[in-house]
Amino acid sequence: MAGLLYREDMDEVRGRLTTWWNGGDLGRPALQIRAPRETPIEEIPALPEPPGWMGQYSMADFEYRVNLAQRACVGTHFLAEAVPYVAPDLAPNCLALYLGCRGVEMPGTTWCEPCFEEPEEARFEFDPDNVYWQFTLRLTGEMLRFGEGKLLLQFPDLIEGLDTLAAMRGTEKLLVDLLERPAWVRSCLRQITDRYFHYYDILYDLMRDEVGGSHFWAWAPGRMVKLQCDFAAMIGPGLFGEFMVPVLTEMTERVGYSMFHWDGPGAIAHHDHLLSVPRLTMLQWTPGAGVEPMEHARWWPLYHKTVEAGKKVILAWVEGAEAVKTLKQEFGPKLKQFMIGLGAKSPVEAAEIERIAMVD
Repeated sequence: MAGLLYREDMDEVRGRLTTWWNGGDLGRPALQIRAPRETPIEEIPALPEPPGWMGQYSMADFEYRVNLAQRACVGTHFLAEAVPYVAPDLAPNCLALYLGCRGVEMPGTTWCEPCFEEPEEARFEFDPDNVYWQFTLRLTGEMLRFGEGKLLLQFPDLIEGLDTLAAMRGTEKLLVDLLERPAWVRSCLRQITDRYFHYYDILYDLMRDEVGGSHFWAWAPGRMVKLQCDFAAMIGPGLFGEFMVPVLTEMTERVGYSMFHWDGPGAIAHHDHLLSVPRLTMLQWTPGAGVEPMEHARWWPLYHKTVEAGKKVILAWVEGAEAVKTLKQEFGPKLKQFMIGLGAKSPVEAAEIERIAMVD
């Protein structure tokens, strides 16, 4: 094992996170703290933004995309359990692009256009020559080259299950399909899961670090996945249990570590189903726009219930040390099962946050 240029104590970080993921005691929650560097650790000149550039997922200019990635971590201290990483993302649903959707670039995101009109047109084949897959492989290779010894690679946001099928079929049509052709939906989900792991296995073999760890929003000491079902906000627990729980159960059984991106108040109705998935490790609560932030007391009953069910909680970004203090007062020793992301003004302030987070 070895450290990284942007995280010299990466061996110790791996050790602490391995302990935390496997149920051990850090004496505090796992913390992902970032603080700005006074001067960049490396000087990498910025290229001028090219015409047609839309943001983080853009394919408009490969060299500019590489340059952005090269500069992504140079101005940041990664502290506590934070890990420097870059990702060859093309959309918040890369699997749909690999399986036939066309990506429409928009400011800050990429929209996946549905790729079949009629159920009998559905295809879920691995296409090694798909333009998005080839771009992912090319970008991954370049990130591995310049990132060696400096940072880690994060999986592209593949996405799975009903969200991928909705991207390929169209949301409204899929809602009808759930009622009119449930066997067809199950068949599609079976094929999507198989294709997911075809792509995942290739990427894992490319991206895993020297101890076999992998990264999506958090480093884990083995194969890990970020799962989700934003489509769930439009269906009730009955349909979620029928169609999505089997997908989640299988996918979590095929990896060592998993988190579920649990998005918005409309998804709360599915909490019991999520907690019933035996090998789902962690829930990542995202309150959504226009509601209270994730550290707010409104959400505390969800966190208590999650931890009491034996799952972990990740709060991807809270507002500073005061939020950590408040959560500690509410959850006490349960807070050790949380992973919390936040910013600090300096390494000194980050150390103080670590002190505050210690649970007696």
